Order: sequence, then C-alpha cells, then structure tokens
Amino acid sequence: MKKWLRKEVTTDRGIFEIFIKGEGEPLCVTHYYSSYNNTGDYFAESFTKTNTVYLVNLREAGNSVIANQPYQLSMLESILDLEAIRNSLKLDRWGFAGHSTGGILGVVYGIYFSRSLYYLVLVGAAAREYVTFSEDCIYNPKHPNFQEMQYLTNELMQSKSIFEIKGLKKRRTQLSLLDPQKYETYFSLDIQKEISATRLAFYNREMHVFDVTKKLKLIDIPCLIICGKYDVQCPLLYSIEMHDLILDSNLVVFEESNHYPFLEEEKKFKNEYYEFFYAQFCRSRK
Repeated sequence: MKKWLRKEVTTDRGIFEIFIKGEGEPLCVTHYYSSYNNTGDYFAESFTKTNTVYLVNLREAGNSVIANQPYQLSMLESILDLEAIRNSLKLDRWGFAGHSTGGILGVVYGIYFSRSLYYLVLVGAAAREYVTFSEDCIYNPKHPNFQEMQYLTNELMQSKSIFEIKGLKKRRTQLSLLDPQKYETYFSLDIQKEISATRLAFYNREMHVFDVTKKLKLIDIPCLIICGKYDVQCPLLYSIEMHDLILDSNLVVFEESNHYPFLEEEKKFKNEYYEFFYAQFCRSRK
C-alpha cells in the first residue's frame, strides 16, 4: 500500500505534522487523541479515491507542536489549530470527516466554522457526553463488557512489549466489532498508529462537561451522519439525536456494524460516501 506523504505545516499557532494522500477536493481527517505516521489510517484511507486527504496530528500528537498550557488541548482550541492549518495550506474551504472522537471534533468544527467547510462526515460520534446515561455504551459501568474494556485500556497504558501491546489492542478493538472473529480481515493492512496519552487524559476530563446539542442548529452545511446499529462506543441514539437537530443532515444506519462501519460494511460505506460527496460536488458547481 502506498505510504502517505509527510509534511510539516508552519502556522501562527505552531508547526503541525500532517500526512497527505489522494486526489480531488480537500478533506481534513483527524481524531482527538490518535497519533498518525506515514502508514496512514483505516478511516482516512476510505476517502483517498475521491479526495486529497489531509490527515492531521493535533497538538501533542506525533511531531506536532506541544501544548504550553492545558487549555490548548481543548476541543475549541483543537479546531482553532485546524483552522490555522487550513489557512497555511491556502485552502478557502475543505471537507471534514471524523470517526468517534474525530466526529465529535467535527461537530464542534461545524458549529463554529461552517464557513470554512464544504460538508461534514460524522461516523460513530455524538454531540454530548455519551457514557453516564447510556447502558449501551461500553464505558458505562452497567455494560456487560465494561470491566474487560477497562482492564485492557489500563494494561495498554502500562509499559509493555510490542508483542503484548499488539495483542491487547486486538482484544480491545474486538469488543467494538459486531463479529470479533473478522478482526484479521478488517485490520489486514500495514497501518500503525499510536495514542497521545496527554491528549487522551485531557479528553477524558473534558467529556464530563461536553454538551453542544443546543448549538447543532448553527451547523448550516450538508452533514452525512453514519453509525453502526450496534455501536458500543457512541451508541446509535446519539447519531439519531444529531440528525434530528442538524437541519441539512442525512443519517445512515449500518445494520451489520458496531463501531467500525467503514470496515465492517466497507462497500456500503464507500457507496454512501461517494453518493453524498458527488451530490455536494455537483451542487457546489451549479
């Protein structure tokens, strides 16, 4: 598989590491606490046939600028960093696609900077804290797999051998697949990414007070919302809620997916995105 092109982008908010692949209209992809390299990302790879994809390491991820103050890791500050990157790339607008916490960032991006975006793609995301009141969420203590998820997450945060880390990641990811036995099929490419422990720790604190549902009406660009019917991380309820509150939105429920519809139902995912993308592409040129 072709590697992603690494680039350092100098902005007035610091230097950020990004990776570029594909051809076509510009599309930004990122995640709250993932740390990318030139092997790319499974989610981002889904869009490289139609878009020039900019895969962004946010502050404190990869070789991007560090945070001098904790607030610089917040959602809004992260969006301001993305805006600085877009301006430095001299892009008037770009699309944004995010999975899980990347989708959560996309919600905030759309609320405050719709003018900078062509459209949003939000996959397995939410517009408010999704753990406390949802027993369908694997991070809720009443979920049947809560203890196992906590154990695997804690083990991953400790120093382990590469072999042990690989096994723990596999077991942890399998908890979010409708068919865990298909793990090797879904994750067969040479894609390696890490977690920014600093960003993850901040995220776990910020999420306790996160709720932008009353501001969703401010998103005035087309929005494709996708969620697996059996998503145990950001349950379907939260995607339905976003669809109800974002005026120009389309919700597609993947009936045979958990948290990774772009892998679990890859063909359907790409078809849904292509249909959405080309509709926006044609509309923007009328």
